[in-house]
Amino acid sequence: MKSIKNKLFPLVLIMIMVSGPLSIMAQDFKIWHKAELQFKSGKLYGNALYDIKDFYVLLKSPTGREVSVDGFWDGQYDWKVRFKPDETGTWKYETICSDKDNSGLHGKEGSFEVGVGTAVHDIYKKGPIIHPPGTYHLSYHDGTPFFWTACTVWNGALRSTDDEWDRYLKHRVDNGYNVIQFVTTQWRGGPANAEGQTAYTKDGTISLNVDFFDRMDKKVDKINEYGLVAAPVILWGLPGGEGRHLSPGYELPFEDAFLLARYIKARYGGNQVIWILGGDAKYYNEMESKWKYLGREVFKRKQNPVSLHPHGRSWVGSLYNGEDWLDIIGYQSSHSNKQGTVDWINKGPVVEEWDKISPRPIMNMEPNYEEIGFRITDRDVRNASYWSIFSTPISGITYGANGLWPWLRKGELIINHGKTSGYSDWETSMKFPGSMQIGYLAGFIRQYEWWDLRPANELLIKQPGDDKFNEFISVVKSPDGKTILAYLPTKYTIKLRTGNEKYQGRWFDPVKNQYYKAKPEASNGLTAVTPPSDSDWVLELKME
Repeated sequence: MKSIKNKLFPLVLIMIMVSGPLSIMAQDFKIWHKAELQFKSGKLYGNALYDIKDFYVLLKSPTGREVSVDGFWDGQYDWKVRFKPDETGTWKYETICSDKDNSGLHGKEGSFEVGVGTAVHDIYKKGPIIHPPGTYHLSYHDGTPFFWTACTVWNGALRSTDDEWDRYLKHRVDNGYNVIQFVTTQWRGGPANAEGQTAYTKDGTISLNVDFFDRMDKKVDKINEYGLVAAPVILWGLPGGEGRHLSPGYELPFEDAFLLARYIKARYGGNQVIWILGGDAKYYNEMESKWKYLGREVFKRKQNPVSLHPHGRSWVGSLYNGEDWLDIIGYQSSHSNKQGTVDWINKGPVVEEWDKISPRPIMNMEPNYEEIGFRITDRDVRNASYWSIFSTPISGITYGANGLWPWLRKGELIINHGKTSGYSDWETSMKFPGSMQIGYLAGFIRQYEWWDLRPANELLIKQPGDDKFNEFISVVKSPDGKTILAYLPTKYTIKLRTGNEKYQGRWFDPVKNQYYKAKPEASNGLTAVTPPSDSDWVLELKME
């Protein structure tokens, strides 16, 4: 493995090099941007991941707050600490290393200046994404609500060329997305990166490949350069299916999984990220203790929100309610338009339990993949997505396509996922109708004070979904009742209990991203409205 040379990261500022007994003042660090401190070890370790039990920096902000940030080994004698300074002014630091005899890593002291940046993106102007305590949504650091609109490219950072990654990220920005979900190591769907490298090799213990992570650094930095939030999966962990032994969350025992996860967290903690600790994993029964242990230990020191990505139709909200490190309750409704899946979204544990657990954002991080099995259309994507965001307090949604997540090029097949011939390539999939329509969904929702909207199906006089599962109507409303939104998957005269209030209405076409005037008819405390055509529609009612 080579030693990493000094690099200029797209969003990173000038870095500190600390070597020997002297510290050097850093230059031009910017608030909310990735900052990096570099250190030279006084020793060369056989396997630094195991030989150094702890290495971190204790930071003291200009206002006197103390923050601890984990560091990481970057090859040979090189060690680094990455973080996002959240105050302007003079910061001080001191390093702490479990090997107290290592004069290059332990007891180093210094200071640096942080100024105001000039970046135009909200993640730098408004600050990183947080979960405000007691809420069901995410926000920027300044309190501006953040509607999660993610795209799934599990293999994107592993397989893409630099040019492909640029084109993809620009397309997502142009179409209203703000989060990119991807995998940071080898896994069952991607045994290696484009150069054939793996994040680690395993022979009793694991050995890190710094070259692999050097390549990954550039992909993560580029996500932020476009103003997008990175959502890295740290440990893919599906316990079944082909290739499961390639996934670190499944194959690695506790200590190895912890060390790898802590390493990835330290390496990318200075980026604008929202962590996905585990991907597609089983977080209950015999696996519960493993994942709770990892969450508690890996995120003892953290700067960024944390989520889990469960396997299909798995709900962990109640089971993980007491886990303070978990900021987002993610779920996966899976890839079906059949009754079992539709009822699970609209009538299952998510709906039954969201208001019985501590407030957190609750979001479907993997609804229907467009084109999967040649059975899922853009309409199925819209159905699952609107049903999901209206089934709980609104927080966000994720899109996926079956040729996009594996980053297929023409003629390629998905690895370890059965027979996969015939799927569209990543670039075609990125432009699928459903992919564009999720961008429309985000633009529609962001018009409102969506963070205050709550499920309100009790307003319906009749729920057609009780008779025909895929005609389920979802309703949300504001606390004062002045705004009502309803998703209708097909043409149906909706009747709502609205009392003596009168409403103006309009229809949103989620396919064409267009609006049409609605004609609400009020009578006897009810408001009735009929959609313009036999398609799916979103109704907006505003109190006069």
